[in-house]
Amino acid sequence: MPNYQELKTEADRRWRELNEGTRPWVRVGTAMCGQAAGANDVLNVLKAEIERTNIDAQVDTVGCIGICYAEPLVDILKPGVSRILYGNMTPSAIPGLVERVLSGNEIASEYAIGYIGKKVKKIPALNTLAGIHHQKKIALRNSGHISPNDIYQYIANGGYGGLAKAISEMTPEDVIGEMKESGLRGRGGAGFPTGVKWSFMARGGPPKYILANCEEGDPGAYNDKGILEGDPYTLLEGMTLAGYSTGASNGFVFIRHGHDGPISRTEQAIQQAYDSGLLGKNILGSDYSFDIEVSLTGESYVAGEETALMESIEGKRSMPRFKPPFPAAFGVWGKPSTINNVKSFSYSPEIVSRGGQWFKSIGRENCTGTAIICLSGDVKRPGMYEVPMGLQLRQIVNEIGGGTPSGKNVKMIQLGGPLGHLLGEESLDYHLDFDEMREHGAMLGSGGVIVGDETKCAVDVARLLVAFCQYESCGKCFPCRLGMSQLLEMIDRIANSEASPEDIDLMNKVGGTMEAASLCFHGQLGYNPLRSALLNFPGDFQAHIEDKVCPTGDCKEVLLAPRNMRTYAEQYRTGLIPIETMAKEVTPRPI
Repeated sequence: MPNYQELKTEADRRWRELNEGTRPWVRVGTAMCGQAAGANDVLNVLKAEIERTNIDAQVDTVGCIGICYAEPLVDILKPGVSRILYGNMTPSAIPGLVERVLSGNEIASEYAIGYIGKKVKKIPALNTLAGIHHQKKIALRNSGHISPNDIYQYIANGGYGGLAKAISEMTPEDVIGEMKESGLRGRGGAGFPTGVKWSFMARGGPPKYILANCEEGDPGAYNDKGILEGDPYTLLEGMTLAGYSTGASNGFVFIRHGHDGPISRTEQAIQQAYDSGLLGKNILGSDYSFDIEVSLTGESYVAGEETALMESIEGKRSMPRFKPPFPAAFGVWGKPSTINNVKSFSYSPEIVSRGGQWFKSIGRENCTGTAIICLSGDVKRPGMYEVPMGLQLRQIVNEIGGGTPSGKNVKMIQLGGPLGHLLGEESLDYHLDFDEMREHGAMLGSGGVIVGDETKCAVDVARLLVAFCQYESCGKCFPCRLGMSQLLEMIDRIANSEASPEDIDLMNKVGGTMEAASLCFHGQLGYNPLRSALLNFPGDFQAHIEDKVCPTGDCKEVLLAPRNMRTYAEQYRTGLIPIETMAKEVTPRPI
């Protein structure tokens, strides 16, 4: 097997050929946002046109560069010409683009959204776009730039440099020390320090396990899958570093069944890592060995809970375990296990490579690094943006997202996923900071930020969230199983203007029981959407209960069909339908 320097030399040679060679390099964004906008059709026509015109060009599929609103994106680099990105492409526009840009010497500026390289007249530099210039990319540093199917492109951009440094120059304790120094807090929602978490499993020998959680069932959050679609290698390197620092022998990438892009790209990346000596026995000629495989789960939101995840890997139904014991002591198959979110692992290669102090210099003192925000709803420029911690939500919604398309005021922001909070317009003043969010009774969660303007009814949106949570309850503990059903019945009565003031008191009692007695966070946090909606939008509830009218006309006299929640959540997650449509289009069904 080649050593790291040999791999890097070959990767640099290939990278120079792509960027300085004699033929064009064309990249097409085919992440979920691109596919939802028609990228596969654009790609098929592009390949057919290149073949028909006998153009010698390399065509790669890449992940999301962050500006989802501009998908489908076609990115063209011709020899001696600046790299130009063409946005919102359609199959009908591709033949002309190929003829004018690849066959000819035109720029096709009417389609161009930005350039990288030497200045191009009448086209803005890519890094000046609203969705780009605020960003500070670490976990997403390669997404949209490299092929997720070519490990050499990753290595050419510094990939596996952190692992090579760790194995050759650092002890496992040194790696954990750098992670602690960085101040990285887990990006799965809880915000627990990653280095501290790794240190819990540092004692004892194998078998021990590293688990990457990519269940990501939150409507409105897709950054974990975005990493796997754009750069799965950074996750694999991060997991291998975690394994080296904790003495673990095996890793599992836990992905929801049916998400074919993240699954296939991760599986292919794993195989390439084995072929390159970066996984398996004696990695990079060292005495350290580590194996990784993909583990699929059925469509279960609760499977993202760490103990339910372990049950699924063992082939059991995805249901939470009682704690203690905790996973670091008793995890998969009773062996010590460390579980992190995909984002948390994906930061670690750059932290080890550049040092913990470098990462700590970004963001805030107690909330370092960056956050990957999935911005959607009533905004002009929805997208997946990696920005420094400490940025204000107002900057994200108005400066990056462009404000509301209608020009109406922002009324609500939904943070923290379906178990999170429905916040009012004042939340625009909050900063991306785990502690500050907690002080305001909110949580950042996995990064979904859903915006609603003043045409939205808080009762309608809360009903949607409760229906999702009710459907996704695993049913193991009765406070959650029965409580979520009762909450859905009550919010339906309110939405249909059939409730009385006593229903509010009853909801508070049910929600309090769920919070105190449920086994896992699904039940403990299941009342959050309703509690926050009642607190921040009392007028909407008062109109339904006392005036018997929806203040915005959003609420319809139907009962939500919980069986449809997953379908609509999946469609919303890929950008096919807006949040308000999810609440309006469900099939009526009595509960």
